[in-house]
Amino acid sequence: MKSVLIIGLGRFGQHLCQKMAEMGNEIMVVDEVEECVEAVMPIVTSAKIADCTNPEVLKSLGVSNFDVCFVCIGTNFQSSLEVTSLLKECGAKYVVSKATRDIQAKFLLRNGADEVVYPDRDIAEKAAVRFSASHIYDYIEVNHGFSIFEIPVHRDWVGKSIKDVNFRAKYKASILGYKIGENTQLMPMADHVFRAEEHLMVIGKVEDIEELLKTFEHEKTKRKW
Repeated sequence: MKSVLIIGLGRFGQHLCQKMAEMGNEIMVVDEVEECVEAVMPIVTSAKIADCTNPEVLKSLGVSNFDVCFVCIGTNFQSSLEVTSLLKECGAKYVVSKATRDIQAKFLLRNGADEVVYPDRDIAEKAAVRFSASHIYDYIEVNHGFSIFEIPVHRDWVGKSIKDVNFRAKYKASILGYKIGENTQLMPMADHVFRAEEHLMVIGKVEDIEELLKTFEHEKTKRKW
């Protein structure tokens, strides 16, 4: 459990607040709009209606006591920049600021942000990857170049073990786990036998996973003939 300060309760701020609350964190929220603050009151530890570009407001919050401070101001970049800088001046331990463009990220990082997130871009990229292929159920970027894909079991693997398929050597990827319905099993042994109904969680370089996914398309083409 962490102590979290969320400044700005637009769509991203509210979704962040809800998820943080579900995960058991202690949350304080601040926004200038009373209706936005009232909307999350049942799930937060404390709340304040105020303008955080005012240094006295941030000082009154005791920002140094929070493990993470999120700046989720979306409509006024100047305010986001000011609040990010003021948080660091007031002793914030770790500041995460929202950006919509790379140029914004550069300014935020120069003015005190420890990390910058691009919620709209990240969602768009994830959707593009997922829906560009017919065999991806989910997709998570781990870091630049490496991602986790949730994919089906190839028809040729059914009834064979991970070792039989020689999965890691052949596809340059590793199986982190598999799912059947709502049940998930992590780190399967090499003698695990693939079943048609499984979804595999596979990690590797994006280009290697893309090559793996092409084998599904080849199989579909062969079946047509």
